[in-house]
Amino acid sequence: MYRLAQQMRKVAVSVPSNIAEGCSRKGDVETIQFLYIATASPSELETQLIIANEIGYINEIDPYLSNVNEIKRMLVGLIKSYKTKFG
Repeated sequence: MYRLAQQMRKVAVSVPSNIAEGCSRKGDVETIQFLYIATASPSELETQLIIANEIGYINEIDPYLSNVNEIKRMLVGLIKSYKTKFG
């Protein structure tokens, strides 16, 4: 259980970390690339939540999955915004 929780925390931290790293890059193409990398983390977290549910660590995952999906939507929207603004 500890390892799964540790991995979930790591994934949660990677989203803002990749956004920050991307925004510190010089080019917009690099920024967009790091935003794409950030979008993979919520998918990892979704999988980990399902595993935690399957092995009985979490009983109700729907609220968590709803939050994860909202983060995915926000990241996709941010990528679209960057692509529209910077081509």
